[in-house]
Amino acid sequence: AGAVRTPLSGPAEPPARCVCYGLGRFGRCPAARYQLAFLLLLLDELRVSTGAGGSAGVSTGPVPAHAALSPQVPPARCALFDPAFSAREEAALRALGLCLLPENEEGKHGVEGAATLFYMVHCGKALYNNLLWSNWSPAALSKLVIIGNSFRGIEERLLSRILERDYSYIAKVLKGVEEVALPSHPRYLDTFNDTSVHWFPLDKLQELSPEVWAFVEEPMYQDCEDLEIIRKGE
Repeated sequence: AGAVRTPLSGPAEPPARCVCYGLGRFGRCPAARYQLAFLLLLLDELRVSTGAGGSAGVSTGPVPAHAALSPQVPPARCALFDPAFSAREEAALRALGLCLLPENEEGKHGVEGAATLFYMVHCGKALYNNLLWSNWSPAALSKLVIIGNSFRGIEERLLSRILERDYSYIAKVLKGVEEVALPSHPRYLDTFNDTSVHWFPLDKLQELSPEVWAFVEEPMYQDCEDLEIIRKGE
């Protein structure tokens, strides 16, 4: 989790809350359990309280001023959603002090002025695209930090016409994003491969042309052959 400290210690406002999508069936999948463990360590590293009274290694004591990356926030400010969660997994997450989003947002989650960390390891491209669309302004995007699939990797693997047609918000933000890959570890290659920390410096966003911000049509994916996400109501 300390690998995330450097990207988040710059001049941007540090995240005060967290949203996690697509964690998976951690009750039966080792990779999902590792991702959950990393999320809990990350919350501890960033001093984001889970409201768990100190369980799972999450500190509830006073945080030295020199050590805190973000202010202590109210309990249960880390919210999760995955349509695959079982009832037992949902109960386990609540027992850890985390909360659950009530419905499938399809990634369309606005930050509403609060700096927010989005933990989205190995999620579908449409989920990232929807998140960007929901926060499509320099002011809002500058408050996002995304831990998830490398945007540069997405750019390299997709034909440009497909990227621009199906995932236009990822395509348009590439010149306004900074990303740092998570360090690789031989034990967790399949768990965190192709995962980066992304953030959006306000000065870089403001350098993008006005035309970039003028188009704000909601993504619909009519022509997308491999959407990779579960739609609301499915």
